[in-house]
Amino acid sequence: MRAFDVEMTRRGFASALAVGALSLALAGCGGGAAGTGSAAGSAAGSAADGVAAEPVEVHVASLKGPTSIGLVQFMDQADEGATDNEFDFAINTAADEIVPKVIQGDVDIALVPANVASMLYNKTEGAVQVIDINTLGVLNVVTGNVDVTSFGDLAGHTVYMTGKGTTPEYVMNYLLERAGLTGQVTLEFKSEPTEVLSALLADPSAVGVLPEPFKTAAIAKSEGKLSAPVSLTGVWDELAGDTGSRLLTGVTVVRRAFAEEHPEAVAEFLSCHAASVEAVNAAPADWAQAVVDAGIVDNAKIAEKAIPGCMLVCQTGKDMKAALGGYLQVLADADPSAVGGKLPADDFYYME
Repeated sequence: MRAFDVEMTRRGFASALAVGALSLALAGCGGGAAGTGSAAGSAAGSAADGVAAEPVEVHVASLKGPTSIGLVQFMDQADEGATDNEFDFAINTAADEIVPKVIQGDVDIALVPANVASMLYNKTEGAVQVIDINTLGVLNVVTGNVDVTSFGDLAGHTVYMTGKGTTPEYVMNYLLERAGLTGQVTLEFKSEPTEVLSALLADPSAVGVLPEPFKTAAIAKSEGKLSAPVSLTGVWDELAGDTGSRLLTGVTVVRRAFAEEHPEAVAEFLSCHAASVEAVNAAPADWAQAVVDAGIVDNAKIAEKAIPGCMLVCQTGKDMKAALGGYLQVLADADPSAVGGKLPADDFYYME
């Protein structure tokens, strides 16, 4: 694996993104959206007059699931030639398919799990930078047990979930510890979400943890026997206090060398991403079929119902750093290898 060109400093990268970047991006994406912490407005405000950059091809990779759902309006715009740069999107089934392509320079921008971004930063010695958070936590307690209405009600129960030895287990153990429930809840791990679903359908009084869109599919299949009374994102927010950390699913990274050479393209991506997230969140019914057409979810009705629970955002700047930094700290405390051996340095975060 070859190393990236990592000569650019954080300040140089931030300045490059700001200078002249959004005059093009706003034209391509209708002025940008007010996504959470959207970079569109901030970059536009600092854009300088100058000669417009030549359009470039931008290779974007994302994962099948919530991280791609927020892109569907953007993907439609790109297909229609309504962006200034030429964005092509590839939806992958696993992060392992994306990481080598980023390292080799075949992918310029990638939407990946939050901890994978940190691992990629460490693996490449800082050759990538995170530009936004695209998805908050999508894990939910799912059960037909009417006595389970809060996180504290898990005491004394066995909880079925996936992710043993990975981030879901670390997150769950962190929340149990913060809630004073350590030792009071038994975690039983399955290899796939479908196995958790099968256990819940076989015994609706059982308790499981499922991500979107599996949560919505489980409730639909149960014909009213199951519900999702607890969002782990809400539990995290309650227990984290004023730390600013959030439970996260996905972030967006850019190759530093690409950002240095094509700051206008990166800025347009941020603007269009924010606008797309806002559109999808505002009208799930309008975009559900696009989610199906993109091969992300098989059923439009499931997609429509799942979108509100997918926690789609485009969060940048200081809020991004606080949320992601706190989340990565929790993972690093549980297992340093989960973040690539150590927490990333400050230049990991694109700051305005």
